[in-house]
Amino acid sequence: MPSADRRLQPRRKPSQVRAELTRERILAAAAHVFVEHGYAAGTTNRIAERARISIGSLYQYFPNKDSVLAELLVRHIDRGVWTEADHLDLSPGTLEAAVRALVRDAISNHQDDPQLLRIMIEEAPLSQELLDTIDRHGRLRVGQVRDVLARHADVRVTDLDTAAELIVNTVELNAHKVMADPRNVSVEALERELVGMLTRYLRGDVQRAPEPERSASI
Repeated sequence: MPSADRRLQPRRKPSQVRAELTRERILAAAAHVFVEHGYAAGTTNRIAERARISIGSLYQYFPNKDSVLAELLVRHIDRGVWTEADHLDLSPGTLEAAVRALVRDAISNHQDDPQLLRIMIEEAPLSQELLDTIDRHGRLRVGQVRDVLARHADVRVTDLDTAAELIVNTVELNAHKVMADPRNVSVEALERELVGMLTRYLRGDVQRAPEPERSASI
């Protein structure tokens, strides 16, 4: 959708400190406005007023509020790097602690502002930059998890590529959902159940379904 991509593309990439500070003010103001007024009523006029700039100045950086929200989500995703992955204790008996570190990292990445997170998930349009960021983040996190699984003494699964994909998707999707709307499941319960489920899976404690029998060829 090239027309949609142009509509969502930020107009100006700051090359000077002053311009970068203005862009940061716009994004910070937009986050406040979207939370305070909701996305539908969070107009570019309100964002410009909150940022204390003219509406014309805002349009030098972003063509519309959709592009502002898309940029906020891109930044949210880019912050979600598992920084502890290279410093885990991978000795025997530490699998549950390693899984807990992964789960807690995902939860902490979504704890800043649940209301803004919900708005970003529900309203952010899919720009090419956002799709590229999601893909890049996903590949990086899956690679980090696969590396941990390959080196941990307690892991019993054999298909590490599939296991890493399943673990990342399970943790990220549930963290997104629960942290955006924590009314039904508490953060403590989310962490406890995810850690228990994934630890049992990686240890091989989960009983696997038997392979379906193949019918004899006629």
